[in-house]
Amino acid sequence: MSAPVLELLPAVDISEGYAVRPVGGTLSGGEQRLDPVEAALTWVKAGARWIHLVDLDLAFGRGTNTEVLAEVVAAVRAENARDSAPVRIQVSGGVRNAESLERALSLNPDRVNVTSAALADSSWLESTLARYADSDLLALGLDARYNPERGWVTVARGTDWSGPDLAEALAWLESAGVRRYIVTDVSKDGSLAGPGAELLDEVLAQTACRVVASGGVASLADLEKLRSMVPYGLEGVVLGKALYVGNFSFEQALEAAGFR
Repeated sequence: MSAPVLELLPAVDISEGYAVRPVGGTLSGGEQRLDPVEAALTWVKAGARWIHLVDLDLAFGRGTNTEVLAEVVAAVRAENARDSAPVRIQVSGGVRNAESLERALSLNPDRVNVTSAALADSSWLESTLARYADSDLLALGLDARYNPERGWVTVARGTDWSGPDLAEALAWLESAGVRRYIVTDVSKDGSLAGPGAELLDEVLAQTACRVVASGGVASLADLEKLRSMVPYGLEGVVLGKALYVGNFSFEQALEAAGFR
């Protein structure tokens, strides 16, 4: 039996037309600003099979970057148009209702990550999940923060929204037909404080759906830890700050994830 492989999804988070890195679920205003097309193509040329493309302004309710995201999508697809296994694109950031979903779908992505804030409109979320029940197009972003009194509680980055406890949210989402979760401990996002293994353990213990980790990875040891969770249902990880600050190269990440 071959060793488990952890899928890697390097992130390109876009705010005001630039690729930036949020910290702890907020935008501090002091982020490094990079060309988003150049950032995405860096990972494509390094061997990425996925790009995690985020409209941070839409997520934080302060505008959109749809045209910039479209430029990134076009550039990525042009870069490897002749490849037998083209790079796939996961669009994220503020997808919580019909309008924002249509905006994301206009980019013709391979997958859309619906924010956990969509739980606040359960009727729309349920009908939307039913509409795409036979495809892998939608994932559900499961953002959570640990509360000493309640345990893990669902939240939505960029908002003040706080939802049900993790167990309650998972039970409802399972019944509504979620097929994949993008899981983030928001206290660790962009902090290089570790990948939130405690939250991932909780989610993996309570679902048979596919799970992608997001946020907090700081080292190759973190990737090796996540790779050890693949047999228990972890599918991949979204990588951000650790790549941008040079803690390791993408080539090294591929090796730690089992691709080399």
